[in-house]
Amino acid sequence: MDAATAATATAAAAAMVWFRKGLRVHDNPALDAARRGAARVYPVFVLDPRYLRPDPDAPSPGSARAGVARVRFLLESLDDLDSRLRRLGSRLLLLRARDDVSDAVCGALKDWNIGKLYFESDTEPYALARDKRVTDFAAASGIEVFSPVSHTLFDPAVIIEKNGGRPPLTYQSFLNIAGEPPAPIAEEYSVLPPIGDTGEYELFSVPKLEELGYGDISQEHVPPFRGGETEALKRMRESLQDKEWVAKFEKPKGDPSAFLKPATTVLSPYLKFGCLSSRYFYHCIQDVYRSTKMHTKPPVSLTGQLLWRDFFYTVSFGTPNFDHMKGNKICKQIPWRESEELFVAWRDGRTGYPWIDAIMIQLRKWGWMHHLARHSVACFLTRGDLFIHWEKGRDVFERLLIDSDWAINNGNWLWLSCSSFFYQYHRIYSPISFGKKYDPNGDYIRHFIPALKHMPKQYIYEPWTAPLSVQEKARCIIGKDYPKPVVDHAAASKECRNRMGEAYALNRPGGGDPVKGNKASNSRQRKISEYGPDSSKSKQPKYKQLRRL
Repeated sequence: MDAATAATATAAAAAMVWFRKGLRVHDNPALDAARRGAARVYPVFVLDPRYLRPDPDAPSPGSARAGVARVRFLLESLDDLDSRLRRLGSRLLLLRARDDVSDAVCGALKDWNIGKLYFESDTEPYALARDKRVTDFAAASGIEVFSPVSHTLFDPAVIIEKNGGRPPLTYQSFLNIAGEPPAPIAEEYSVLPPIGDTGEYELFSVPKLEELGYGDISQEHVPPFRGGETEALKRMRESLQDKEWVAKFEKPKGDPSAFLKPATTVLSPYLKFGCLSSRYFYHCIQDVYRSTKMHTKPPVSLTGQLLWRDFFYTVSFGTPNFDHMKGNKICKQIPWRESEELFVAWRDGRTGYPWIDAIMIQLRKWGWMHHLARHSVACFLTRGDLFIHWEKGRDVFERLLIDSDWAINNGNWLWLSCSSFFYQYHRIYSPISFGKKYDPNGDYIRHFIPALKHMPKQYIYEPWTAPLSVQEKARCIIGKDYPKPVVDHAAASKECRNRMGEAYALNRPGGGDPVKGNKASNSRQRKISEYGPDSSKSKQPKYKQLRRL
């Protein structure tokens, strides 16, 4: 065998598994294929400065794109993945990118003489651009690439292809096309191929949060949700043990004020980072259903929530500019108000409405809150009270939520602002009565806003109505120890309804542009269903199936 042939054979025997999401061993098609197809496997994760680089101008410790709660969850997930790989005779090779992750991956592919590259496909715009740079390099270098779909139940590109090249814009039309998802990989294994020579590469241990340069974070709250596959599987099994609860699960029901024991599974961050396979979770739920006489159905059931997740992934992949109002064909053009003062009050939990502020403080501390709590604050910021652009709120959620997911976050903000999918803008969450019906004593508020700890229950949701003597006794003077309301809800919500009505009128055929004020024709007003616009006749750009390499 000559030297060239030997080098080729050596490269063919070496594979890289590039972890990004999919931070797990179970039901991991990329890892499973690599262990079967290579004599040496390099499991790699690259720390991305885009998400981790400290930003001193950020409103709270962390980077421009991630608060410390989400960074902590990621590091815990990486640490757990490393531990699980070590039990299989391998380990996680952690690299640091100077600027572009793709440069670090391509450098390792070349330096380690890798012949096959395996990674889970991703549909987010940033990931698509990043992955194309890597796959172009791989193609030019003769490196085989396998990029399976495993972050979602279905392949969004296949769903779009089956729908005539357009994403289905209603949940029901999505279900009609999707069918049943593929089964997860059931085989377990006790050993992985060894790692090959890494040369002079500096391989890092998973860093501690304190080592990332976010300043003094000693006072930062440690969320009650620990990252990693081990915790994900434990939490899933504990949730599914209560078969009656699983069978009767019905969203949107649930108590948004429950914080000591949340009213949901809190598995969303584990699905976001891929610590838990959505297909495995789906099939485990189906096992429970088979053991019960009756169970709820989509869209409200537990499996229905996983299908909602896939719905938003599919629509986001097939809709250009999905994360913006402008240039987004499914988004209503609304002339949102610009008020940095009101926005900052909302972001920082200083609106003067305790229910809203407690939710935003929970978000800041925990990186998580109940879905109905998210609905409350999203409505308040946009069409309910402040009439501020949903993109501003989306950015706050994207940075702070530990389960921040590009497709779902944008989809929910489009929905809750009545910009797309849902159009009943007159239905507004009250910042006073909505929380009160779940938690009349205000325990949730007292926990997250200590200044209101001693406020009598009859004033806890409207402390500005308490007589001064009551405020003094509660040691909380409104306007000093806790802010006055930034708006009057009754007047603000009426104004928002009027503004939304005007914007909707301008979005009808023949109406003017609500932003520019001209008479340019807009796309037709779509029919409203319970789950979103009727897309049966709407024209959408055609999308080719995701390239499988």
